[in-house]
Amino acid sequence: MVIGPNGEKLGMKNLNDALTLASYAGLDLVLMSGTATPAVAKVMDYNKYRYEKQKKLKEQQKRQRETSKEVKEYRLSVTIDVGDFETRRRNAESYLVKGHKIKAFIRFKGRQIAHPELGIDVLMRFADSLSEVADIETKPTIDGRQVYMMLSPKKTERK
Repeated sequence: MVIGPNGEKLGMKNLNDALTLASYAGLDLVLMSGTATPAVAKVMDYNKYRYEKQKKLKEQQKRQRETSKEVKEYRLSVTIDVGDFETRRRNAESYLVKGHKIKAFIRFKGRQIAHPELGIDVLMRFADSLSEVADIETKPTIDGRQVYMMLSPKKTERK
Protein backbone atom coordinates (compact mmCIF):
# COMPACT_ATOMS: atom_id res chain seq x y z
CA MET A 1 0.00 0.00 0.00
CA VAL A 2 1.53 3.32 -1.07
CA ILE A 3 0.50 6.73 0.24
CA GLY A 4 1.35 9.83 -1.78
CA PRO A 5 3.20 12.94 -0.58
CA ASN A 6 -0.07 14.80 0.13
CA GLY A 7 -1.64 11.90 2.04
CA GLU A 8 -3.65 10.46 -0.85
CA LYS A 9 -3.79 6.70 -1.25
CA LEU A 10 -2.09 5.53 -4.44
CA GLY A 11 -3.17 1.91 -3.93
CA MET A 12 -1.27 -1.36 -3.98
CA LYS A 13 2.04 -1.11 -5.87
CA ASN A 14 5.00 -3.41 -6.13
CA LEU A 15 8.33 -2.19 -4.77
CA ASN A 16 9.84 -1.13 -8.10
CA ASP A 17 6.78 0.92 -9.09
CA ALA A 18 6.67 2.63 -5.71
CA LEU A 19 10.39 3.50 -5.91
CA THR A 20 9.87 4.88 -9.41
CA LEU A 21 6.98 7.07 -8.19
CA ALA A 22 9.13 8.40 -5.38
CA SER A 23 12.09 9.16 -7.64
CA TYR A 24 9.84 11.03 -10.15
CA ALA A 25 8.54 13.16 -7.28
CA GLY A 26 12.11 13.76 -6.08
CA LEU A 27 11.25 12.27 -2.68
CA ASP A 28 11.98 9.12 -0.68
CA LEU A 29 9.89 5.99 -0.14
CA VAL A 30 9.61 5.41 3.62
CA LEU A 31 8.21 2.24 5.15
CA MET A 32 5.72 3.46 7.76
CA SER A 33 4.34 0.11 8.97
CA GLY A 34 6.19 -3.01 7.90
CA THR A 35 4.25 -5.36 10.16
CA ALA A 36 0.81 -4.44 8.80
CA THR A 37 -0.72 -6.46 5.96
CA PRO A 38 -0.32 -5.02 3.44
CA ALA A 39 2.82 -3.08 4.40
CA VAL A 40 2.32 0.70 4.29
CA ALA A 41 4.91 2.95 2.63
CA LYS A 42 4.74 6.70 2.13
CA VAL A 43 6.35 8.96 -0.44
CA MET A 44 7.94 11.84 1.50
CA ASP A 45 11.10 13.82 2.17
CA TYR A 46 12.78 11.59 4.75
CA ASN A 47 15.14 14.27 6.10
CA LYS A 48 12.21 16.60 6.76
CA TYR A 49 10.29 13.75 8.41
CA ARG A 50 13.25 12.93 10.68
CA TYR A 51 13.72 16.62 11.56
CA GLU A 52 10.04 17.00 12.52
CA LYS A 53 10.21 13.83 14.60
CA GLN A 54 13.28 15.08 16.51
CA LYS A 55 11.62 18.45 17.04
CA LYS A 56 8.52 16.81 18.54
CA LEU A 57 10.69 14.63 20.80
CA LYS A 58 12.63 17.65 22.12
CA GLU A 59 9.39 19.54 22.78
CA GLN A 60 7.98 16.53 24.64
CA GLN A 61 11.12 16.22 26.77
CA LYS A 62 10.99 19.95 27.56
CA ARG A 63 7.39 19.67 28.77
CA GLN A 64 8.30 16.59 30.83
CA ARG A 65 11.15 18.46 32.55
CA GLU A 66 8.81 21.31 33.44
CA THR A 67 6.25 19.01 35.03
CA SER A 68 8.70 16.94 37.03
CA LYS A 69 10.16 19.45 39.45
CA GLU A 70 12.61 18.38 42.13
CA VAL A 71 11.82 17.73 45.78
CA LYS A 72 14.56 19.27 47.90
CA GLU A 73 15.00 17.87 51.40
CA TYR A 74 15.91 20.01 54.41
CA ARG A 75 16.90 18.31 57.64
CA LEU A 76 16.17 20.35 60.71
CA SER A 77 16.78 19.58 64.38
CA VAL A 78 14.77 20.02 67.55
CA THR A 79 17.66 22.06 68.96
CA ILE A 80 18.39 24.06 65.78
CA ASP A 81 20.05 27.43 66.33
CA VAL A 82 18.76 30.69 64.85
CA GLY A 83 21.60 31.06 62.32
CA ASP A 84 21.22 27.51 60.96
CA PHE A 85 17.45 27.94 60.83
CA GLU A 86 17.75 31.17 58.83
CA THR A 87 20.27 29.65 56.41
CA ARG A 88 17.96 26.72 55.68
CA ARG A 89 15.00 29.09 55.35
CA ARG A 90 16.81 31.26 52.79
CA ASN A 91 17.93 28.24 50.74
CA ALA A 92 14.44 26.75 50.85
CA GLU A 93 12.93 30.08 49.80
CA SER A 94 15.17 30.27 46.73
CA TYR A 95 14.14 26.72 45.72
CA LEU A 96 10.46 27.48 46.24
CA VAL A 97 10.73 30.59 44.06
CA LYS A 98 12.16 28.38 41.29
CA GLY A 99 9.05 26.17 41.55
CA HIS A 100 10.46 23.15 43.39
CA LYS A 101 8.86 21.41 46.36
CA ILE A 102 10.44 21.18 49.79
CA LYS A 103 10.44 18.27 52.23
CA ALA A 104 11.44 19.45 55.70
CA PHE A 105 12.05 16.77 58.30
CA ILE A 106 13.40 16.27 61.78
CA ARG A 107 15.01 13.00 62.85
CA PHE A 108 14.77 12.51 66.60
CA LYS A 109 17.88 11.33 68.42
CA GLY A 110 17.85 9.41 71.68
CA ARG A 111 15.21 10.60 74.11
CA GLN A 112 14.01 13.46 71.87
CA ILE A 113 11.31 11.09 70.58
CA ALA A 114 9.57 11.49 73.95
CA HIS A 115 8.55 15.02 72.91
CA PRO A 116 7.55 14.97 69.22
CA GLU A 117 5.57 18.19 69.71
CA LEU A 118 8.89 20.08 69.91
CA GLY A 119 9.80 18.83 66.41
CA ILE A 120 6.35 19.70 65.09
CA ASP A 121 6.75 23.22 66.53
CA VAL A 122 10.07 23.68 64.70
CA LEU A 123 8.51 22.49 61.41
CA MET A 124 5.52 24.79 61.82
CA ARG A 125 7.88 27.72 62.57
CA PHE A 126 9.78 26.80 59.37
CA ALA A 127 6.51 26.77 57.38
CA ASP A 128 5.39 30.10 58.91
CA SER A 129 8.69 31.74 57.98
CA LEU A 130 8.14 30.59 54.37
CA SER A 131 4.42 31.44 54.27
CA GLU A 132 4.96 34.25 51.72
CA VAL A 133 6.26 31.85 49.05
CA ALA A 134 4.97 28.42 50.16
CA ASP A 135 1.83 26.53 51.09
CA ILE A 136 1.79 23.49 53.34
CA GLU A 137 1.11 20.49 51.12
CA THR A 138 1.13 17.91 53.93
CA LYS A 139 0.92 18.78 57.62
CA PRO A 140 3.70 17.51 59.93
CA THR A 141 3.45 13.72 60.02
CA ILE A 142 5.20 11.41 62.47
CA ASP A 143 6.87 8.47 60.74
CA GLY A 144 8.88 6.31 63.11
CA ARG A 145 11.73 8.40 64.56
CA GLN A 146 11.14 11.37 62.29
CA VAL A 147 8.56 14.04 61.61
CA TYR A 148 8.24 15.46 58.08
CA MET A 149 6.16 17.93 56.14
CA MET A 150 5.90 18.92 52.48
CA LEU A 151 5.85 22.52 51.26
CA SER A 152 4.91 23.52 47.74
CA PRO A 153 5.32 26.88 46.00
CA LYS A 154 2.35 29.23 46.17
CA LYS A 155 0.22 29.42 43.08
CA THR A 156 0.71 32.82 41.48
CA GLU A 157 -2.37 34.39 39.94
CA ARG A 158 -1.78 35.46 36.36
CA LYS A 159 -3.51 38.64 35.26
